[in-house]
Amino acid sequence: MKKLLAMVGSLLVLGAALFAADPACGLWKSIDDKTGEVTAIWRIYEENGMLFGTIAATTNDPQDVIADKCKESYKGFPRSGAVNKMTTVGTPWIFNMKKESDGNWKNGNIIDPSNGKMYGCVIKYLAAGEVNKKYKATKPTLAMAGTVGPIQVFQYWVQATEEDVLAAQKAHPASK
Repeated sequence: MKKLLAMVGSLLVLGAALFAADPACGLWKSIDDKTGEVTAIWRIYEENGMLFGTIAATTNDPQDVIADKCKESYKGFPRSGAVNKMTTVGTPWIFNMKKESDGNWKNGNIIDPSNGKMYGCVIKYLAAGEVNKKYKATKPTLAMAGTVGPIQVFQYWVQATEEDVLAAQKAHPASK
């Protein structure tokens, strides 16, 4: 009986580890490099083995603002319909990221809904104390790079909470 219980317990622990969310998944605040201001709160999630990201809440615009600076369509965009008619909140602006290892994703795309530009994308999860380029994370951080060819420009995003999402929604409610 003890062996059976030990085996079941081991299987439960192993199963939980296999199905644990990737550390890059969750809520993250994007930070403007120049001002240090939070620009949006993102929801990063894994679906069918790929990583995606939607804006969960805007911090400067109404929650129902339309991404009208975008083109009508983009190669590989994961949602049907005219992209320039979609809301900034809830649209998958980060898409088709492929897993390199836990917390490390590449070969996907990110669209900046404020100007419609699409870039290649690299995402790296950094635990406290880890270093990316010259940046040393003091707390869990998402190193997010927009790429054009071999050039990578990193931003460093910090973890957010559902309370942060609610506060941004309250501060900048939908206009309708």
